[in-house]
Amino acid sequence: MRPSKKERQSLLQETIHDNPFITDEELAEKFSVSVQTIRLDRMELSIPELRERIKTVAEKHVEDEVKALPIEEVIGDIIDIELDQSAISIFDVKKEHTFKRNSIARGHHLFAQANSLAVAVINDELALTVKVSIRFTRPVKAGERVVAKAKVRKQAWSTDRTIVDVKSYVDKELVFKGEFEMFRSSLMTEGENA
Repeated sequence: MRPSKKERQSLLQETIHDNPFITDEELAEKFSVSVQTIRLDRMELSIPELRERIKTVAEKHVEDEVKALPIEEVIGDIIDIELDQSAISIFDVKKEHTFKRNSIARGHHLFAQANSLAVAVINDELALTVKVSIRFTRPVKAGERVVAKAKVRKQAWSTDRTIVDVKSYVDKELVFKGEFEMFRSSLMTEGENA
């Protein structure tokens, strides 16, 4: 038995509160209604569309933290960051990011998302990519959402380098992984002063 409109809207609010990054399509499937019904429910409840929800979360939690590059230069939307620890970004693959003949995402977009996240997670005014080892594990298609997760694995205090691992997923499936060796100016300064 499907819930009433009032019950559905209450559950919708709760679901979006728990996962602000859920799409209208996922909500429609969850509640066994059309995408249009979900959009109407969101409008009645004054819940913004996904893109606006992502921006709001990013602005609240991220903008003041990222030091190594301007937030607008990050590819994708950073939704969580703990400098020198970890970060997460979301990138929605659109038709313009893909090859026309097969709708597969061009690799440089996935790399750019991962690379800019590796730079953003560094707690420094200057962070540059020195060396990268990457692997694409499956093609990504137009319409898919890529969630990249960066984790700072190692900081070599005797040098000016930090290693950042980035893994990118579509749903829970790994689509890209990379090890980014990052130069950071403050480690070189700290090492010289030690």
